[in-house]
Amino acid sequence: MRPSFSAATDKAVPRVSKRQPELDALRGLFLVWMTLTHLPTHVSVYSNQPLGFVSAAEGFIFLSALLCGRVFGKKMNEAGFSPVAYKLWARAARLYGYHLLLLAVAFTVVARIAVHTKQPSLQGLLDFYLAHPLDGVIASVLLVYRPPLLDILPMYILFLLATPIVLWVGRRWGWLVILVPSLLLWTAAQFGFRSAAYAAFIHMTGVDIPFSALGAFDLYAWQLLWMVGVWVGVGRPGVVGMRPRPKLALVLAMGLAICLCIVRRTPWWDVWNSPPWAPLTDKWHLGPVRILNFAALAILFSGVQPAVARWVSGNGQRVAQPLVLLGQASLEVFCAHLLVCFAALALVDDGTNAPAWEQALIIVCAFLFLYATARVFAKQPRPGGPRRED
Repeated sequence: MRPSFSAATDKAVPRVSKRQPELDALRGLFLVWMTLTHLPTHVSVYSNQPLGFVSAAEGFIFLSALLCGRVFGKKMNEAGFSPVAYKLWARAARLYGYHLLLLAVAFTVVARIAVHTKQPSLQGLLDFYLAHPLDGVIASVLLVYRPPLLDILPMYILFLLATPIVLWVGRRWGWLVILVPSLLLWTAAQFGFRSAAYAAFIHMTGVDIPFSALGAFDLYAWQLLWMVGVWVGVGRPGVVGMRPRPKLALVLAMGLAICLCIVRRTPWWDVWNSPPWAPLTDKWHLGPVRILNFAALAILFSGVQPAVARWVSGNGQRVAQPLVLLGQASLEVFCAHLLVCFAALALVDDGTNAPAWEQALIIVCAFLFLYATARVFAKQPRPGGPRRED
């Protein structure tokens, strides 16, 4: 049996739920990881890419795409394009509402604190808005201006909007029609396609917005992770005809993951992080070494997923339950973690001079708030029926 992200057995997951709790727990773990990385504490030094050249963002985006492919790929086969498009676009609209709410908080409360305190971290978050308030509001509403920390949601929203079309095209004409152009676009992104597209856009429209205000994430590169995730979620149809050897794949993946983790944590990192090698590990353009590193970790997880599923649903249920809950309300918890980061930055700036007790208190309060958010928004079983997928 070859490794698969959907390899959990019926014994591992109760039949009353179509969810896979180990995937909810994994998504919850990504949210914890992301929060620790973004909070202004010394813990971020250790939580930032501890497994090599991979961050929580890659896992969060890929797993979200995989679950979209798994849930809505089946619905596309059963009900066709319109119901799937309605549900995914409704979800994108809900996220857009969350995004507008976060922007409102950033442009009022956070901006006022930044102007009053002149804290560099807060000013750096909103530098374009503080210099050009009207342009900043209009561009952010159009998802063009994406301040730091607020640049993942616009990317997620755009991917959701494209997903019904991707599923329909993949089902009708095959996934090579999706994956090959996606790979070509990712390749172009490695050679500066985003900068060229930006220059052409500025030349044609005359819009005066700095390149740095477009957000750190290169959508032309990160779309590959989403497309592959959707394809894997659908079931990897019609592209790879060869039969992989699971044991060999796991051994190679483990060797590669260990090597890259060692490189990331040794002085060799200085070589990889400087020209001409830096583009290979670049996060924002999703460099090829990052792709390999993430693929290795994904293969390793797929190999242990059945055991993790049994543990999460059995002996480890009580331990894993908070992570499962966070994962079930992942989008709302993600938005909540941004509010927590805004508050923490307002209190301690970048955290450099904050005492240890204050940093610990920030972390404790942050996760209490995230857990409370999850309790409110997590999908609970409906009486007499299965849980709703999200």
